[in-house]
Amino acid sequence: MSAISRTLGASLLALTAGIGAAQAQHNDITVAMQLEPPHLDPTSAAAQAIDSVVYTNVFEGLTKFQGDGSVVPALAESWDISDDGLTYTFHLHDGVTFHDGSTMDAEDVKFSLDRARAEDSTNAQKALFGSIANVEVVDPLTVKVTLTEPNGMFLFNMAWGDAVIVAPESIENIQTEPVGTGAYAFENWVQGDRVELKRYADYWGDEPAIENVTFKFISDPTAAFSAMMAEDIDVFAGFPAPENVPQFEADPRFQVLVGSTEGETILAMNNAEPPLDDVKVREAISHAIDRQALIDGALFGYGTPIGTHFAPHNPAYVDLTEQSAYDPELSKKLLEEAGQSEGLTLSLKLPPPSYARRGGEIIAAQLAEVGITAEISNLEWAQWLEEVFTGKNFDMTIVSHTEPMDIGIYARPDYYFQYDNPDFQELMTELNRTTDEAKRTEMLGEAQKMIADDYVNAYLFQLAYITIAKAGIEGLWTNLPTAAIDMTEVTWND
Repeated sequence: MSAISRTLGASLLALTAGIGAAQAQHNDITVAMQLEPPHLDPTSAAAQAIDSVVYTNVFEGLTKFQGDGSVVPALAESWDISDDGLTYTFHLHDGVTFHDGSTMDAEDVKFSLDRARAEDSTNAQKALFGSIANVEVVDPLTVKVTLTEPNGMFLFNMAWGDAVIVAPESIENIQTEPVGTGAYAFENWVQGDRVELKRYADYWGDEPAIENVTFKFISDPTAAFSAMMAEDIDVFAGFPAPENVPQFEADPRFQVLVGSTEGETILAMNNAEPPLDDVKVREAISHAIDRQALIDGALFGYGTPIGTHFAPHNPAYVDLTEQSAYDPELSKKLLEEAGQSEGLTLSLKLPPPSYARRGGEIIAAQLAEVGITAEISNLEWAQWLEEVFTGKNFDMTIVSHTEPMDIGIYARPDYYFQYDNPDFQELMTELNRTTDEAKRTEMLGEAQKMIADDYVNAYLFQLAYITIAKAGIEGLWTNLPTAAIDMTEVTWND
């Protein structure tokens, strides 16, 4: 080979190596979110921020949600369903270990399901397990679950973050040192700042491309914008400053993903306490709210008006927005009929998300137009959970319910808004027994109409899901079928 050929060959090799380096896979990624979880146990709290960090990443269930909302096998590679619909026999993947190296087997599944449905269970979605009569270990890789009655939602229910599989050996410290079976193991939690995860070397499934994932907590929308523009973070999931989206769309350094969520955002009302125990007062409040003005003012147009507690993208959705259409004169008339013509004062307790804080100011102004004074209290997330969700010490609040197809919460009289309707409860019981999809769709329509007729809450909008990410990052969920920031299929190439 001539000297020229050798030189040219070396140059080509150097160029190829340079291109390869430029297109190298990133091993580390920092993902920001607005709310910090109160702890890291998805089986004992309602805060969606917990699932955002740990769902699929750290913890897995028998089944799981994918980004398109479908339910697929997870720790259970397959299952058999008896002809009467009462027995589910799950066949577990072999070779699954928890992050402490211990084996995940049928005993852990039994422990997890029995713990979730126990009388003293603190699981926020205990109703998901209400139809389970017995959990039996057949052999280390086989679990038989017997139901009290057929449940058309059972495999769906097992995909929730509240149904992930945990181990008795690590349960004591699960809130601060979670040990799961997912693709990432918990590394560190600097409270008030970040949670760090590291790729689990002995993961039973496909190895994720990113080695280290840091979840960064930035609650202030202005700080969120600044951190993203400075490239201090790589992704902001659920970006809280929609007014800044056009700037990111015009900047080639970034990509903008706009999707939908399961987040029915509501002005929740305490149905058990006067004057909100009067349906006329609740209806008056519903008609006092201009939903489109709320969406435009608080979310800069990102959101879809709703008239009941159901996602518009669901095939069973019934559009009932006209039933609570903006009509302040009707509100005043209803308040007069309810004996409240002199006006009334109600508390409005708001959690940290910007849709709640910004939306609360707008709603308070709209309610004032019909003679209702809303006294705003801004609460931190832990305060909101204690005072509103658990203590039921509130008149009104604004919150987005991000759990998938969760209309069944209205069948729980002890739920924080305290709606107690035996007819609705019976309808939900019958729905759970029904496996025929056409019949289920019909019943879901009835359920949506029933809670809209009762004006249980003022239904505001379906929360949009905005993600800002650096260019080259792929595999992020556009939509949010459950509260999760699944990093297991994310790749990042320059």
